[in-house]
Amino acid sequence: MNDSFNKNEKLNDVVISVKGLKKMYKLYKKPSDRLLDAFGLKKHNYTEHYALKGVDIDIYKGETIGIIGTNGSGKSTILKIITGVLNPTEGDVKVEGRISALLELGAGFNQEYNGIENIYLNGTMMGFSKKEIDERLQDILDFADIGDYVYQPVKTYSSGMFVRLAFAVAINIDPEILIVDEALSVGDVFFQSKCYHKFEEFKRSGKTIIFVSHDLSSISKYCDRVMVLNKGDKVAEGKPKEMIDVYKQILVGQYDAGKSEELIDVEKNHELLEYGSGEAKIIDYYITDSKGLKTQALIKGSEFTIHMKVHFDKTVDKPIFAYKFVNPKGVEITGTNTMFEKAFLETVEGGKTLEITFTQDMNLQGGEYLISFGCTGYQMDTFVVYHRLYYAMSVAVISDKDTVGYYDMNSKITVKEVE
Repeated sequence: MNDSFNKNEKLNDVVISVKGLKKMYKLYKKPSDRLLDAFGLKKHNYTEHYALKGVDIDIYKGETIGIIGTNGSGKSTILKIITGVLNPTEGDVKVEGRISALLELGAGFNQEYNGIENIYLNGTMMGFSKKEIDERLQDILDFADIGDYVYQPVKTYSSGMFVRLAFAVAINIDPEILIVDEALSVGDVFFQSKCYHKFEEFKRSGKTIIFVSHDLSSISKYCDRVMVLNKGDKVAEGKPKEMIDVYKQILVGQYDAGKSEELIDVEKNHELLEYGSGEAKIIDYYITDSKGLKTQALIKGSEFTIHMKVHFDKTVDKPIFAYKFVNPKGVEITGTNTMFEKAFLETVEGGKTLEITFTQDMNLQGGEYLISFGCTGYQMDTFVVYHRLYYAMSVAVISDKDTVGYYDMNSKITVKEVE
C-alpha cells in the first residue's frame, strides 16, 4: 500500500467499512421447488450457495482499491451490496459519502424513455435535484457524444451508444465514491481513452475509487491496494503486484492459501515467485549482449539474447517456453513464447534438458525492468503450468533517447521545404 494510505494514519478516514459480509443464494433443482419454498410448503428443497463467505475490508478516503478474482468469486456481489442493490445475508456495510456506481451499465435505464429522460431518471435515483441535473446536463451530453440520438428511445440505441450514455451519466455527477465494474473496457478505443482520462481525473482530485477489472495492467497502474476474492473468500490483500501474482496462481489452480502471507512479502524480501506442477523445471536463465557476453545491462537499440534451460522429469507433449518483461509495478510490457512464434511444437521425453534462446533488438525505453520465465502447455484441453518464475532477474536498459510510452517506434524523420 502507498505510504499516503497507511492505515495507522488514516483510521478516522474510513469511507467504506465491510465486516463479516456473507451472501447466500438458494439453488433449486426445479422452479416448482422455489414456489413451494416461497409458500413454506416444503422445506430444505434447495442447496445453499454462498457468493460471499464473511468478507472484511476497510476502504479509506482518497485511495483506489482494486478487487480481482475469477468469475464467480464474489466481486460483483460485494459491489452490489455496497451500493445497496443487494442485501447481505449476514454482516454489516457502512458507507460515508455519495456513490456513483458503474456496475451493469444502464441497468437503471427505461428502454422506452429517450436519452434525456433517462439522464434525469438516473440523476433523480442518485439523489440529485432537477436543478443539479440541469447544471450537469451539457457535460453529460458532451461526454456521451451521441448527437441527436439522445432524443430517441434508448431501445433504438446500438450497444456502443447505450454504453456511452450510461458511462457519461455515472461519471459526470461528481460523486465522492466511484465504483467501477469492468466498465472502462467498453466502447471503441477513442471512448476508452476518454474514460481512462476521466478516471485519472478522479484519482488526482482525491476521490475514493473501487475498481473491479480483469485488465491486470490497469489494476497495477491505478490501484493503491488490491483485494483478491476466490469462491466467496477473501484470500489476500496487499500491494497490486503481489496480489496479481496470487490471482495468476488461482487461475491455473496452483494457489496455496498457506503461502499467502509469504507472497505478500515477495517484493520486500526480494524473492522470486515460482510455482508449477513439476513435470519440467527451469534450471537456468540469463541474458547475453550482441557480443555473446552475459549481462544485466543492455544498450537501447542493440541486439540481445534471452537464454533459459529447462529440465524435464517426465515426458511432456509440446511444451511452450516463454519470457515476459514487466516494469517494477508489475505491469506487463512485452513478451513472447514459442507457440506465438511457431518455433517449437515437439514432444520432449523425460530426462532431457533443453536450452531455449530468444534473440531480438532492445527497443524498450531506458529504465529498470524485471523478466519472468515460463514453461507451460496443454494436457488434452487443459492448460498446465509446468514451471513459472516471476521476477526472476532484473535488467537495466541504457538509453540516450527516450520517447513516449514503453516502446520506441524508431521513427525515421524527414523535414523538407515545399513550395
